[in-house]
Amino acid sequence: MNTIPSHRTMSTAASPSASATTKWKLLLLAAVVLGLLAAGQKSAALLERLLESVNALGAWGPLLFIAIYALATVVLIPGSLLTLFAGASFGLAWGSLWTSIAATLGATLAFLTGRYLARSWASKKIAGNEKFAAIDHAVTKDGWKIVGLTRLSPVFPFTLLNYAFALTKVSLKEYVLASWIGMIPGTILYVYIGSAGKAVVESEGKSTGQWLLFGIGLAATLVVTIMITRNAKRALQEKL
Repeated sequence: MNTIPSHRTMSTAASPSASATTKWKLLLLAAVVLGLLAAGQKSAALLERLLESVNALGAWGPLLFIAIYALATVVLIPGSLLTLFAGASFGLAWGSLWTSIAATLGATLAFLTGRYLARSWASKKIAGNEKFAAIDHAVTKDGWKIVGLTRLSPVFPFTLLNYAFALTKVSLKEYVLASWIGMIPGTILYVYIGSAGKAVVESEGKSTGQWLLFGIGLAATLVVTIMITRNAKRALQEKL
């Protein structure tokens, strides 16, 4: 097995920079919501056309979404926008389900590609990265726990992480299960924001009480996700 190069600790790699990454992600999420609010009716027409296109496909709509999402994951395209779209197109419950399936499928395909088809490329891609070197060392002892914690933590890029784990000794079964569970909180948050965006551009006729409940739900989801990611990051630092 080709181990991931460079074997230094992660204490410096996961403190100030990790905190900054989390803040930037939260700012990005806030910008998406504010952008939708500012765009108002201009966004409504485009969103309506996209949603009509998906709905016109019937049962094929979710299947097409899953295929596109999985392919994007394999070729290292972040799925954040697709997850937001899932919330707008399918709603919170179905959007979370389809995205969870798509993200897990994409992560699995990328893992298999990195382990059996593009091992040399994956090794070069993450060569010299201290964070991934620490993961390689920790996975040997704590396997699925490390996979789950990295999925919950915002420190590691989702798409590249799939290929990094392909170079470790973690089993496919542990990888898939831990990845699926670890990605659920972030998936629900992004899908909720996507559904919020749809509600914004279709805001006509909504009462103040409805908006209040919607805002409370979004805030609660955001707070819970932040708490989970912070705890996961702390636990991950202890493991690494």
